[in-house]
Amino acid sequence: QVQLVESGGGSVQAGGSLRLSCAASGDTYSSYSMGWFRQAPGKERELVSCFSRVGPTYYADSVKGRFTISQDNAKNTLYLQMNSLKPEDTAMYYCAAAVRKRMPLYDCGSLIWYNYWGQGTQVTVSS
Repeated sequence: QVQLVESGGGSVQAGGSLRLSCAASGDTYSSYSMGWFRQAPGKERELVSCFSRVGPTYYADSVKGRFTISQDNAKNTLYLQMNSLKPEDTAMYYCAAAVRKRMPLYDCGSLIWYNYWGQGTQVTVSS
């Protein structure tokens, strides 16, 4: 099993930036495919960005060009750089891990594949 702990959330004005981190522990990090999801009040949890098993990195259309996902395998840490933040980016942000060998090769966007979730970090963007 893997444990995930997010950090880096906060309150910013529109146009600002934040960098989220997700520290993984407890199991071999490379055994997992990682992603970021978010959930706004009254809405379903949705994909922000994820690494597919062998294919491209995916981004939600709403964050393309503004957010960048990255990871440091040596530090077992996943990141999400968020620039040009908008009020509609306000949500609880979660990192998630899926067992790589159970993932499709070229997709990563469905919540059903993710077995492990962090507790979330709140991002609030004011206009």
